[in-house]
Amino acid sequence: MNRSIAAGLTAVAALTLVGLGLPGATSAGGATATTLGVHTSLCLSRSSMCADMYDNPAGGYVGHDEPSLEFKSGIAGSGNDITYTMTLPKDPPVRPRQDGSGGTWNFQLRPTFWFGLTLCDSESSPEFTKICTPDSDGNNLVGTNPAAPDYIGKHPGNAYMELQFYGPGYVPQFEGFGCSAHSYCAAITIDSRTQDQNTGIENNADCNNYILGGPEPINWAYITKSGLPQAPANPLFTGTFAAPNLSAVTPDLTKDLLMTPGDRVRVHMYDTAAGLRIDLNDLTRGRHGSMTASVANGFGHILYEPSSTTCHMAPYAFHPEYSTADPRGNTWSAHTYNVAMSDEIGHFENCLQLDANLNCAVAPNGQALDEDDSSCVPGSDSTLIHINGCFASDEDFDGQSYRLDWPGTDPNVNRDRKLHPTSVLFTSPLANGRSNYSTIAFETDLPRIEAGDSQDTPPFCDRNTGANCVNPPSGAAFYPFFSTRTVGDVCTWQEGGRYIPGTTHLFGGNSAAEFGPLLSTVYPVAGPTTVTRFNNFNSGDRRNPCQQSRNH
Repeated sequence: MNRSIAAGLTAVAALTLVGLGLPGATSAGGATATTLGVHTSLCLSRSSMCADMYDNPAGGYVGHDEPSLEFKSGIAGSGNDITYTMTLPKDPPVRPRQDGSGGTWNFQLRPTFWFGLTLCDSESSPEFTKICTPDSDGNNLVGTNPAAPDYIGKHPGNAYMELQFYGPGYVPQFEGFGCSAHSYCAAITIDSRTQDQNTGIENNADCNNYILGGPEPINWAYITKSGLPQAPANPLFTGTFAAPNLSAVTPDLTKDLLMTPGDRVRVHMYDTAAGLRIDLNDLTRGRHGSMTASVANGFGHILYEPSSTTCHMAPYAFHPEYSTADPRGNTWSAHTYNVAMSDEIGHFENCLQLDANLNCAVAPNGQALDEDDSSCVPGSDSTLIHINGCFASDEDFDGQSYRLDWPGTDPNVNRDRKLHPTSVLFTSPLANGRSNYSTIAFETDLPRIEAGDSQDTPPFCDRNTGANCVNPPSGAAFYPFFSTRTVGDVCTWQEGGRYIPGTTHLFGGNSAAEFGPLLSTVYPVAGPTTVTRFNNFNSGDRRNPCQQSRNH
């Protein structure tokens, strides 16, 4: 992922071309698409931020660590009219150093955090029907008898939306995961799955030639000041490996809503006739941005045509799948939730020196190199902090995400503030602008990423029996967890360690106590029949102790 000679592409676009194996891309050290290997669609790359599938596709990869907080309610509208108020995290005064010492900034802990929601997609798994009626709990088919009308394999097609926030100070999208030197920006990403779960048949091979295609295609649109997209959001517009067009996925700082660390932002996601709309109101600076997942904004879904020789897309307006927040999220992802907030961790490791192919050649402090010291970017490409970094999923759990580098991990409050960022802060959501979510659950997909196809170090998690599935993961010195505190007069969620000043509820004070036992989840598979997997630790439903008043 570095300098490109591809005509007509920005430097950021070109860096991505090398990382994904695109022709015509050459790094400063001479790495080319050929030397870096085969073409890999974004969701199968080791440095992507996509929703984890419950099982890897053939030749694919899963490894996205997502400690999450899900919100449940049986109130109509809790699944399609949702409002949070959040405060963007700030970085500490001490800057990170190349060897991993110094301060820890947000980009080292996470490439993004997000607020998520299940959507209809009539061309997505399980591919039993082409009808998905939006905003209806009637879509929530979870039965295990293939002959019954409520069989999970007969579920209407489903996608998952993540409102992702990209932080400041490092390498921006689409080469890295950031926005600009000093600002946050945000994007809607919608992940679908093009497999018939009742037969196991994947979509046609031509769809694998598209950067945002493959078995898990993505719609992508930034939140803009005008509400108009930078470019069409659908998976085919971003193009093939031979003819990429990254104008939709690279931040445009003249069009996108830019937010400053520490800003208080209200997030409103709700259904409209045109599609799911998200409004961001920066309450600190009086700025506003929005995006609607509409046909007019170029959203669309890849058609499930397994016998075709050509990949096709149809314009599509994405709407929430359910009326309430009680139903299970979707049928194909590792996670089980519908309405949720999640962090995305385990995508950064320091590196003293990169080789010509942009893999790490010299690790800090004499550490041995391993498989996840790859997909790296040079510090010279950063907007502010000029250190090298490697983005492959942390398969041995030894990067900053798994160290005592989170807010509240040092009992010395002054030292913690000097070296660690502040926590992301967010309220429990309100449904319809007024009703609280009565129930929460904590969930992390550690078992999914501790399996032998996703981590490096045995013993591997057996997702059929639960053997060797552990929290924290093997190799981790720490795993972050959620807690609460009162900010002003508002109960607020935070994430990090047990020493954040003002904390009111620790939920056990460590990740094992908070995220709870293994959760067995049913998925439809070829037969048709079902299979169960231990893909998550889940606390089980709990009373929400952090409800909010209207319009805080």
